[in-house]
Amino acid sequence: MYVTVYVTDQDRALRFYTEGLGLEKHVDYPGPDGRFLVVGVAGGPVKIILWSHAAAAGQPGPGDAPGPLILESDDLRKDVEVFRQRGVTFEQPEPEDYPFGVRIEAVDPDGNRISLRQQRRGKA
Repeated sequence: MYVTVYVTDQDRALRFYTEGLGLEKHVDYPGPDGRFLVVGVAGGPVKIILWSHAAAAGQPGPGDAPGPLILESDDLRKDVEVFRQRGVTFEQPEPEDYPFGVRIEAVDPDGNRISLRQQRRGKA
């Protein structure tokens, strides 16, 4: 399974998603239609294509759905501190509790939002 995130600078996006969010580079191929650059969670089934495209091409408008990516964490508050140390910026100052767990929105260098979530443990 793949999801595409549009970026204006693939090298900058690669650094953000690997060095900032800790994802792994899976594919980097200079294909005939452009560079095919793919990252993902180690051992995870979903891969993220970092596709070169005009600015804001895949960004939802105000009030629309969460960002194009939703990444889950086992300890979101701890991960947010690590991500901040790596230079990742967030839309709000701290993760917030919501009925199903904890959430916060990160922003990549092109303004794409990444929804970071931790599911509530215990009783549903």
